[in-house]
Amino acid sequence: MTSDAGLRQSAAIATGEIDLTLHFSAPLLIPIDAGDKITIVGGVHVGCFELFGNERIRTVADLKGKTVGVPDLGTSPHVFVSTLAAHVGLDPTRDIKWITSPSVSPMQLFADGKVDAWLAFPPEPQKLRARKIGHVIVNSSVDRPWSQYYCCMLAGNREFIRKNPAATKRVLRAMLKATDFCVNNRAAAAQRMVDRGFTTEFDYALQTLNEVPYNKWRDYNPEDTIRFFALRLHEAAMIKSAPNKIIAEGTDWRFFNELKRELKG
Repeated sequence: MTSDAGLRQSAAIATGEIDLTLHFSAPLLIPIDAGDKITIVGGVHVGCFELFGNERIRTVADLKGKTVGVPDLGTSPHVFVSTLAAHVGLDPTRDIKWITSPSVSPMQLFADGKVDAWLAFPPEPQKLRARKIGHVIVNSSVDRPWSQYYCCMLAGNREFIRKNPAATKRVLRAMLKATDFCVNNRAAAAQRMVDRGFTTEFDYALQTLNEVPYNKWRDYNPEDTIRFFALRLHEAAMIKSAPNKIIAEGTDWRFFNELKRELKG
């Protein structure tokens, strides 16, 4: 994944280069706020991000005046840490020193002691804990309020969804059934990741599947997730629209509600 993958992913949905994709919910709201033709159709899983800090960081409030490594501004890690900061009253633009590097990954910068904090996603948290580097400040899988909302959601190009409702529902069904497979057949799911080249480390893949709450997609309301992150992004001055406007213009829950009834757990 390149440093601007999250930015390019949202842009590719809006232009129709990508029809449908799985993406962290918060960064999707920024282009929707800007008027891009993106529609979110359902929640897929809860949690997976972990904020790591060094000995100077014990709480999110301790990020004030500190350095945070991110792949690039506007990427999922940058957006998520910004919402964390805004939630505790920090101004993510003024209070945090964002560090990016075209040649060194944020994980390596953190491991080398060149940044104070860094947001990791699987399998990076598992690797850091195994190496005993830093400590976890926030785990979005278990820490409230972040654990009460979807992390990744399925979104697509608005025109594609309008013209292809059956295909949209099929893709969402496949995503949700795959999510159930990760719950009910964790070792097999981890082995498939290895077999298909997504990772070479079976143990980390299995650990991820054991830690991320894939079993909660039926229990959460996707609209609550959009409202929550829209408020956080508004606090961080990253969007201007009210939650109701984002929901009205950028979501369609028809398929998700139908599949909740169809795929009863």
